[in-house]
Parts: sequence; structure tokens; C-alpha cells
Amino acid sequence: MTDSRHTLTAIAAILEQTGREIILPAFHAAIHTSSKSDGSIVTTTDLDSQRFIQSKLAALDAGIAFLGEEMRETDQLACLADSHGQFWCLDPLDGTSNFAAHFPAFAISLALIEGGMVQLACIHDPVRHESFTAIARQGAWLNGRAISSSAGKPLQESVGFVDFKRLKPTYAAALATKPCYRSQRNIGSCALEWAWLAAGRGQFIIHGGEKLWDFAAGSLIAAEAGCIVGDFNGAPLFPARTLSSPVLAASDSQIQASLKLQLED
Repeated sequence: MTDSRHTLTAIAAILEQTGREIILPAFHAAIHTSSKSDGSIVTTTDLDSQRFIQSKLAALDAGIAFLGEEMRETDQLACLADSHGQFWCLDPLDGTSNFAAHFPAFAISLALIEGGMVQLACIHDPVRHESFTAIARQGAWLNGRAISSSAGKPLQESVGFVDFKRLKPTYAAALATKPCYRSQRNIGSCALEWAWLAAGRGQFIIHGGEKLWDFAAGSLIAAEAGCIVGDFNGAPLFPARTLSSPVLAASDSQIQASLKLQLED
């Protein structure tokens, strides 16, 4: 695709339509869940959302491959292995546990990956009617308005998004009992945490193992908003060689360096 802004507008419209016509009506109805092999839950809305978005993306450009959360892992890995190709990376309903509990914190996350790098990204929050978007090397936006991270705030005054459940016990204990920050949150939606970091609603993310569809779109949006994005060693998340990675992202390099030291202790 040559016209990045036109494509970004088109995919944002697809995600907004999905939220309006599929996700929100289901959220206000009875929600039935089932368990996947990894113990996480899935709803019919996850599957309906993925099918709808995949069909819309195929109509937009049938030549781009597709990787969705609700696919077989073998198919996901095959798509990822084609490092020179283009593919969409979709989480059709990020925050399924929140959704199933009628907790209004969930989103749709979509990225276009080409040559191993994320080129376009959109995260749509249907509850708050917020669409976070980004184009590589061109910037990040919230509902069309440019956004930037909250750089310059010291770590001890910062609020971060920490998923203790997926951290090593030693890391989790150190962060919980000797906090180096003002406060922490765990929203239950990786996509929203990335989007809110980019918009300055928090100053860092620490997560022991996000899936590719959890961080693909959000990592670009955050980076284009000025955040420092990587794994616990500071290495970039892309090109991605596996379906999961630990994540350390911060609103500026000073916070990132301080947190990296905390995770090394």
C-alpha cells in the first residue's frame, strides 16, 4: 500500500465499525466464555470481531497476509516466518476477561507489519470512542490530534502499568515491596496501556510476556509519541522472531534506564 494516510483512515473506520456493530452490542448482552488451550478465555465476540475485520481487510487489499490472535499457532508462526512479506496483526478484542466481566476496559488492536517492522497501527477503544493511530516515522494521533508522551517526569513521581502476574517472582516482589514509582495500575488490556502511555496517561509499562498482537500496534503508537520501547534488555521488539516478548516501555530514556536497573537487581 502506497498511501499510508488513506490506509490508516480506512482501517480506523473498520475498527470503529467493529466496535459499534459487534463489540458494544455484545457487551450489553449475556456473554458466554470458553477456555483456550493456554487457559485464557475466548468469547464468541472475539471470533465474530476477527472474522469481520479479516473480511474487511481482505476487501481492502487481498494481497496482504493476516495473523490474528484467534488463529492456530502454527498458522501464526508461518505468517511471522515470512519476514519479508506484509501481514496484518490483529487482536480482535484485547481485554477479553474485562469484557466478559462487564468491566469497560477493552480495545481492538491492529498493525500492518512489512519487512519485519510495524508500518501502520490503530487501537480503537469503543467504550470511550477513542482511536489511537500511528504511521512509522510520521507521528501518532488520538482521534486525529497529535499526541506525545509525558516526558520529563521523574520515576518517583510516575504512574506505570505493571503486570505482576507475568513477572519473575523476584522482580514482582522488588517492584511491589520497594516501589520506585508513585503508583501502578494493571488495566487488563495491553492495547489500552500502550495507547494511554502514548497519550501521557502513564509513564511506563512493565510486562513479563506480551503476545505479538498485544504489542504490535501499541509499540508503534508509543514510539511515534516519543516513548522508549523495548524488552527488559533494551533490545527492540521488532523484527519479532517469536510470538511473545517481555516489554519495558517508558515515556523517556531516564525512566527507561532507571527501570532497567530495577529489573537487573
